Formats: sequence, C-alpha cells, structure tokens
Amino acid sequence: MVGRVEIHAYESALLRGNPLQDPCTRQIPVYLPPGYDRADADYPVLFALAGFTGTGRSFLNHDWYQENLPQRLDRLITAEGMPPVIVLMVDGMTRVGGNQYIDSAAVGPWASHIVHELVPWVESAFRVRPGRAHRGVFGKSSGGYGAVMMALEHADTFAAAASHSGDAYFEYCYAPDFPKAADGLRSVGGLGAFLAGLHAHRKFPDKLFHTLNVVAMAHFYGPNAAAPHGFDLPFDERTGERDEAVFARWKTRDPVELVAARAADLKRLALLWIECGAQDEWNLHHGARILSARLTAHGVAHGYAEFEDNHRSLNYRYDETLPRLAAALL
Repeated sequence: MVGRVEIHAYESALLRGNPLQDPCTRQIPVYLPPGYDRADADYPVLFALAGFTGTGRSFLNHDWYQENLPQRLDRLITAEGMPPVIVLMVDGMTRVGGNQYIDSAAVGPWASHIVHELVPWVESAFRVRPGRAHRGVFGKSSGGYGAVMMALEHADTFAAAASHSGDAYFEYCYAPDFPKAADGLRSVGGLGAFLAGLHAHRKFPDKLFHTLNVVAMAHFYGPNAAAPHGFDLPFDERTGERDEAVFARWKTRDPVELVAARAADLKRLALLWIECGAQDEWNLHHGARILSARLTAHGVAHGYAEFEDNHRSLNYRYDETLPRLAAALL
C-alpha cells in the first residue's frame, strides 16, 4: 500500500504584499497516508520545513540513493509500523533563497502564515485530528531551526518538534562567514548590486553562496525599515568589521538564547528531538550540543543524538524521528 501526494495552491492573505514581492499563492504538497481514501479515520499532522534553498516540493525530489519523503513515509507506515500521519510540506521559498520560518518585517510573516493560516486550513481540508496535541513539526538545517523556533515560540500550536542539524549558536554557525560575505559583496560592487543581480545568473555562483546565506539571514534576523534595503548587515560593508549591535539583535533569535525564557513552554511538549552530525560543515554540532545542554540545565526533557556524518544527504535520519513524532501525537 502506498500513500499519495496532492499539491494545493494556497492563497495566503498574510503574505500578500510581502517586502520581497514573493508570490502569496504557495504550492503546498500534502502527503495522505496509505488507506486514507478507504477509511474514515482521522490522523495526526506533521509540518515539514525544508532547508535553505529548498521548499515543500523539494521533499518530493527523487534521489538515486535515498527515498524521497513520501516513499520513506510509505515504507515506515506499511512495513515498519509507524502510525499513519498526514504531512504538510510548507512552501517557504523566497527571493533570497529560503526561509527561517519566523516573522520578519524584511521578508514577511512566515511563522504567522504557518500557525494562523496553514494549521486551520489543513484541519478543515483533510481528516486531521484537531488540536495542538496532534500537531508536530520537523525539518533539517534552516528547517530544523524553524522546527525549534515553533517549539520555542508556538508551543500552544505544536506538541512535538524534531530538529535535524538545525541552525543554533549563531556565534559559530554564522559569524565565521561574515568575512567571506563581506568579500563577496565587495567583489560584485556592494550590497545593492548583489541584491539587484541576485537572479541575473544562469547558475548561481558557488563562490557567492556564503554571501547569499549571510544576506538572507540578515533579512530574517536584522530587519530595519529605516535601512536602505530594509535590513542591517551584521558587519560594516566597507571594512568588514563586525557590528556588535546588529549581531546582538541576531542573537535574540538564536535558539540557545531563548531556552531560559521559554523553558516552561518547552516543558509542555510531548516530544522535542535535537540531533546533528558530528562533522557538520557549519559547526552546527556545537550548536546542537549547546542547545541540548541549555535544555538540560532548565529541566526540559528532550531526545538528543549525534552521529558520524556531516550536513549533507541526511534524509535517512528521518527514520529515527518520524516514528517518534507520530507516536507522540496519537
């Protein structure tokens, strides 16, 4: 038995007129488990958040070596006894290459879109068990960051979250790239030229990826309506010197800095899972360790795993977390 995927065009009122002029109509894949059409049962729902440069439809990509998400779910449910779930794959693509799934005045109200639009929509359009107790969220990289932020700031909406190699401890995962980003901006004539030419390449240049990543994160963590482009860089564009005031604003969105204030909400979760490969190229294994230590220090129960791998091709790790999430949401 296999499930099926429907792709729905969802028109978001909250994203209409967003600062980046990204489409407000989003293409959202929804996985319906085996037997959905032949049963009157209802199901828990998981929200899948893609990593940077990915979106909901990225979960459908075929790979020569690993299953895509629907294939993985089919196997886990039919052959390995995972409780069946509905999975909504959020379309978070933006002009700057991806999403951190938080509200930002420079990008749009993305967390609000998920919480206040997609949650009620999926519960009304599909046979989803209603209520917080039956909702979970997961993702990898930026998607893992988004899952943790949903747990930290929207524990009234989600009861379970799993982060695979999620962004954490900004001092290690972002700050080392500031000099590279400054060099990249200088090489193309500055921030204005970089933004104007962002989509002018036939192929986005690999040498500018670190620049893209930092500029995209600045949209989410450093919005400033008074700035020429609607956000502040975390360094002086001319000299490359770090702007500590701006970076301090970034760090208010760092999960490790939010645990103390949000510990009571986190303790309400049925499941919180944090994991990372021990050779992560973005230093996210350090962030995962620090986040886990902060959670432990504040008495927040959670699962933690560290494994021998890097940041890439980690979809196989969903075998560890999807069954846990589904069981926690029954």
